[in-house]
Amino acid sequence: MTVLDRYISREFVLTFAFVLLAFLCLYMVVDFFERIRMFLSNHATLRQIVSYHLYTVPSVTAMMMPACVLLAALITFGLLSRNHEIVAMRANGISLYRIALPVTAFAIVACAVNFLLNEFVTPAANRRAEYIKYVEVQKKKEWGAFKENQIWYKSGNAVYNFKLVSPSENRIQGVTIHHLDAGFSLVSRIDAREARWTGERWELRDVLRTTFAGPDFPSIERLPALPVEIAERPEDLQAVQKSADQMGFRELRDYIGKLRREGYDATRYETDLHGKIAFVFVSLILALIGVAFPMRSERSGGIAQGIGIGVVIGFSYWIVFAFMLSLGRSGTLPPLAAAWATNVILGIAAVVMFRKANQ
Repeated sequence: MTVLDRYISREFVLTFAFVLLAFLCLYMVVDFFERIRMFLSNHATLRQIVSYHLYTVPSVTAMMMPACVLLAALITFGLLSRNHEIVAMRANGISLYRIALPVTAFAIVACAVNFLLNEFVTPAANRRAEYIKYVEVQKKKEWGAFKENQIWYKSGNAVYNFKLVSPSENRIQGVTIHHLDAGFSLVSRIDAREARWTGERWELRDVLRTTFAGPDFPSIERLPALPVEIAERPEDLQAVQKSADQMGFRELRDYIGKLRREGYDATRYETDLHGKIAFVFVSLILALIGVAFPMRSERSGGIAQGIGIGVVIGFSYWIVFAFMLSLGRSGTLPPLAAAWATNVILGIAAVVMFRKANQ
């Protein structure tokens, strides 16, 4: 690294660390006061409160890292422009591409760190945070387990198996119920395409009931619908059903493959899978915007204005990205297009602005 690279890197990294720490502190304070009533009403201990917020740090860090890269680049190059250091560098024949190389390299590292966080740290931390919230604090029953990409739990004389749970849709897909006698012998088995919450109870749809009575062959009965006693309500299922945020890329990919093989609609999870990869590259795109905007504003209206416009564009990414993902999850757009459309549009804009700033 040259002296110039070390100088720009030091200024950028220090600014990035300060912005990230400030964002984390602000988020923790806001999140604490939003949840304080829930903690107090459930008599949560200080250890539970602190543990819950500590386990949310990895996901918050991964979520805020692109914004911190953007702000750090805007501030660093804004100060360099204000002090005419960019002018001095370019007067010595150094292009904007070369000046921005340390920030670009850091953004690539940030992309890799973001992926590793989301793959190996964030899923486990999110699961632990959810466990503390639902089981330890709200005292909800730990009634099941998510194993082999399925949910299993036992209640009374029955063992339940669910393939896919959608609490937001009040629906469970791929329901299998095994009824056992006192000696743990199988008495009957119920297989249903799905179960829907009617507001008071669960109702199975497209049911196949097999009864094992005596030494004869089992009796099989098909029913269009069948009420079933499942004590848990849709909101209770969130404590055991893994969301996309609680699975790494490989685990989510395997889960989607299993759902496809068993004939279930995995569109929502496919969109989230592509979204995980698309989000990783946001840091690089926003770094280019963060470098280009101070150059533009130096010629057309002040550094503060450039930083303000750059921040608006950067944070608008999350709004558009979330909207596109919702279209993909609903099936309105193909999952791949929904996840990458925002990156493509913003990436083109970033390249155009960067090239104009270098002219």
